[in-house]
Amino acid sequence: MMETILQEGLSALSLPTQGIPALIRYAELLAEKNQVMNLTAITDPAEVARLHFLDSAALLTLADFQGKRVVDVGTGAGFPGLPLKILEPSLHLTLLDAQRKRVDFLQEVCESLGLENVTCVHGRAEEFAQEHRESFDLAVSRAVAALPVLAELCLPLVKPGGQFLSMKSVDCGEELNAAGRAVHLLGGRMEKPQDYVISGTNIRHRLVIMTKISETPKKYPRTFAKIKKNPL
Repeated sequence: MMETILQEGLSALSLPTQGIPALIRYAELLAEKNQVMNLTAITDPAEVARLHFLDSAALLTLADFQGKRVVDVGTGAGFPGLPLKILEPSLHLTLLDAQRKRVDFLQEVCESLGLENVTCVHGRAEEFAQEHRESFDLAVSRAVAALPVLAELCLPLVKPGGQFLSMKSVDCGEELNAAGRAVHLLGGRMEKPQDYVISGTNIRHRLVIMTKISETPKKYPRTFAKIKKNPL
């Protein structure tokens, strides 16, 4: 079932299908670990294939990841970063999450799948951003926080000329409007959002795209307490 869904979904996206065995193994490891810790509320294999893997894969049709240095901020169970890496092996991936157990799981997955050029980091996004400023071509996140907060956590990580890609629902208009000032202060420019339908479903999601046009002022990101209390 999962193999068929992935085969049809990736083919519809005109993406290579050789990563399917690795995705299936990833799903098995996810299901096994999910029995002892809460990694995902989505447990049906068909739904994992569509709502995790094919949703993540859609980014490969909306931005160029080939050979890029990519950081997945607040990656959780590895989405969208790990499916992107499996389907585009040339990218150099950093998976960042604040929960040690999640990071340990991601390390296990990477070792099981024999993935190279993947770094799993346990840490807070604002602290990691201060230490790795302008180090990545692309930053990605999936529904981790409100856009003004995400922008301050992620844009400092991106090199000028790179982009921050935030996966959101199509009803994020208020967030988009609220994030404009923050993106400008952080050295970014908001691009036209790209809506897409998850392959094999009627579910429409939105990719919010922020291009880094100048270096982020050194005072950003602030501590998370300040970011949360007073978003830009």
